Amino acid sequence: MADRNFDKLLGIKTVGIREWRGKTNYNRYEATPYKALEALFQVYKLDKNDRVVDFGSGRGRVAFYIHNRFHVPVTGIEANPTTYDEALDNKMRYRHKAKHIKAPIRFEYGLAEDYEIKPEENVFYFFNPFTVEIFKKVFNNILQSLEKHPRLADVVLYYPMPKYKEFLKNQKSFRTLNKIRVPGADDIREKFIIYRFD
Repeated sequence: MADRNFDKLLGIKTVGIREWRGKTNYNRYEATPYKALEALFQVYKLDKNDRVVDFGSGRGRVAFYIHNRFHVPVTGIEANPTTYDEALDNKMRYRHKAKHIKAPIRFEYGLAEDYEIKPEENVFYFFNPFTVEIFKKVFNNILQSLEKHPRLADVVLYYPMPKYKEFLKNQKSFRTLNKIRVPGADDIREKFIIYRFD
């Protein structure tokens, strides 16, 4: 199913790309393709106790998809004010269609490295939203939370940048749980890598 059609089903608009103006440590907005999300969640299942954070959530595609499919709480963190406003517009339309889902879905405006990880949050999603320097700061925030409130937790990377993988390879507290390729993808980098802390 085409991305626009999937958007229509959810009552949202997430198609398109948005570049940042000027030099920044944050990468452009580009949503994870729905066909990739379908491939990921055929293999990787969430249950009612999971709490998801999408860093660099953009217009909210991943957040809405997960919320709709698994009925779990999801938080999206977005640093671009225009994109954040679009996510809120999407949320209003989505909530009109998804009244029956009780789990909360939230979007927070701000820098990912400033987000305070909640003790119950345990699935952290990234589609190359920023430089590895910022990723390290966010990762350390996650790690501090896990050390303070021990729990099973996963970091999910889509189309992982080599520098992200290199950094995570040296993290002894996380192991590679799974690699999931997107069927029919021409680019071998078009895959998910899931790292688990237990």
